Amino acid sequence: MNNLVRSLSKKCVGYTANATTANPVVFNGARSFSSVVNNSLNIKQQKQQNQYENSSSSSGFRVSRPLATTNIFGKSNVEKMNLYFGQQQRSFSSSIEKIRNVAIIAHVDHGKTSLVDQLLRQSGTLKDEQTERVMDSNALEKERGITIMAKCTSLSYSNHKLNIVDTPGHGDFGGEVERVLSMVDGVVLLVDATEGPMAQTKFVLSKALQAGLRPIVVINKMDRSTIRVDEVESEIFDLFATLGANDDQLNYPTLYASARQGWAVKNRNDDQKGILPLLDTIIDYVKHPKVEVDKPFSMLVTNLESDPFVGRIVTGKVYSGKVKIGTPLRVITNTGQLVEEGKVTKIFARRGVERLTLEEGEAGDIIGIAGFPTATVTNTVGDATVAEPIYAQPIDPPVLSMFFEVNNSPFAGKEGTQLTSLKIKQRLMKELESNVSMQVQFQGEGAFEVKGRGELQLGILLENMRREGFEVAVSQPRVVFKKDPETGATLEPQEEVIIDVDAEYSGVVIEKLSKRKGDLIEMKQSMGKARLCFMVPSRGLIGLRSELINDTKGTGVFNHLFHSYIPHKGPMANMEKGALISMSEGVTSSFALSGLEDRGILFVGPAVPVYGGMIIGENSKLNDLDVNPVKTKHLTNMRTTVKEEGIRLSPPKVLKLEEAIACVKDDELIEITPKSIRLRKRELDIGKRQKAARDKKQF
Repeated sequence: MNNLVRSLSKKCVGYTANATTANPVVFNGARSFSSVVNNSLNIKQQKQQNQYENSSSSSGFRVSRPLATTNIFGKSNVEKMNLYFGQQQRSFSSSIEKIRNVAIIAHVDHGKTSLVDQLLRQSGTLKDEQTERVMDSNALEKERGITIMAKCTSLSYSNHKLNIVDTPGHGDFGGEVERVLSMVDGVVLLVDATEGPMAQTKFVLSKALQAGLRPIVVINKMDRSTIRVDEVESEIFDLFATLGANDDQLNYPTLYASARQGWAVKNRNDDQKGILPLLDTIIDYVKHPKVEVDKPFSMLVTNLESDPFVGRIVTGKVYSGKVKIGTPLRVITNTGQLVEEGKVTKIFARRGVERLTLEEGEAGDIIGIAGFPTATVTNTVGDATVAEPIYAQPIDPPVLSMFFEVNNSPFAGKEGTQLTSLKIKQRLMKELESNVSMQVQFQGEGAFEVKGRGELQLGILLENMRREGFEVAVSQPRVVFKKDPETGATLEPQEEVIIDVDAEYSGVVIEKLSKRKGDLIEMKQSMGKARLCFMVPSRGLIGLRSELINDTKGTGVFNHLFHSYIPHKGPMANMEKGALISMSEGVTSSFALSGLEDRGILFVGPAVPVYGGMIIGENSKLNDLDVNPVKTKHLTNMRTTVKEEGIRLSPPKVLKLEEAIACVKDDELIEITPKSIRLRKRELDIGKRQKAARDKKQF
């Protein structure tokens, strides 16, 4: 450091060497030390600006992006040297008027994540041109092509900071959308130019309108040949009016875009040059955050992250004040109870896919804070003087439940490492910290009742657990019933179901839903396609997806959304087929399986370990059938000149997790391990099962 200071000082001061001393002599007209540092800082910032402009112009888009500049006037020489040599930590905070917080909401597969990709790339925030869906960071998200968790990022454009939240589109993850709407001031509603508003479009828009947010409508996928823009625009306006939008919300701007091709226009005839017109609309239409700068610091936690070095990071919108590293804060629940007290160890912000460290967080911005290991979603982090928690929007209740139990099959402990009820309980409690739409109740003897929004949400949890080394047995999904407080009658959840299918299969679908107590409320036909809208009890949807795929030859698109609670509609017709149950433990043989193929559909092939009570296939009849899949052909001394034919078996139907959840029955369990998914009877002993069946008939 001294050598560097001396080298800079030589620009201002001359030296005359003596035999014993070096006396400085100031040259005439020489600049002061401060002017040298000031000029060096200006040159450094100008170089950075030139480098960015060259890189942005090469991509075909002229992007205005402010660089981190620092006012160096009035600072001491030491402070100026710290700035020059990079020892002063940068601050990326912006004034409140320059901040825009916006969420991207839409139905599943309408292009939200692809749109965020283009916004990050064309604003100059993301340099990688090859990677797609950069916001889908979870392994399951990449495999399935859907967004499961809401994620926040930011970009700089036209001297503004835009905090953008990418949300899930599937109805089972609607709780993610509900909790992040509290930290944004506007939404971008994406609608497919062909499909129009769907079930989840109605749900997310209703939540945004209830929160008082101003929407921007983007009709996406305009590059398709099947678009019907005029009809879709009319359907969107009707949806706004049906959901009770006010005059300000009804006066929404509409853009036309293709997120995959990377363009958006305000008028259909405009040149398709880039996505930047959408950014301009966000800056002009979405209001800056309404916060209280002069009051003590307070922040509502809406998301959790984990870091191996700093621990838990709580993310949310700052509603008032400022916070710096080392500031003492406390965490309170939504009822005002104290959770913990501590000091801020780190402050983070997202920029693209990177996490940046900040000096301080300001009101109106979305930041992450480390230093509070027990804080969770819906908690308020604030100054010691903050007594009232920040209001958190209530979450819609779960409609489906499953029982998680310790795996007690004969194969327990052979594939997994997390086996005990304590481990399962800790994992479920960890899930509750970030998943506000899920509930867990302890039922005793190592069993837990887990409630969620649907089969997919519970299936994602189980898939994550098995990848983490857990072994668990789960029961058949059941709907969550309620009691009418006035009459005491049983109420059951009802869901709105929208099915898009080829017109030739519409009769099959209507018949299928009618048997499940569904009521057809709307039917539209266009271009050989039919859209059917039903009101169906939630219990009638269990296992429906796989049946529709088979009935419509894979052409049907099935979407559903919770609607309301209605009086119980009574029992449904039993359409479940029986099971082929193994009688003994061992390894399956081709000889035994060849004799069972005519009995139904097999779930296992040859040389597969099985145990007594394990389900190896689906019976073609309604009753269960106990079989022996491990018997082998006995050797004899008989000889023949006729060559024996080899045994040829059809490929077995290997169950996936969602298929197992759909077909498991009341007296069965799904055994889930890191390597296997098996169906089994709850009671493994064949004698006890037969006795229970006789007693049930007598009763």
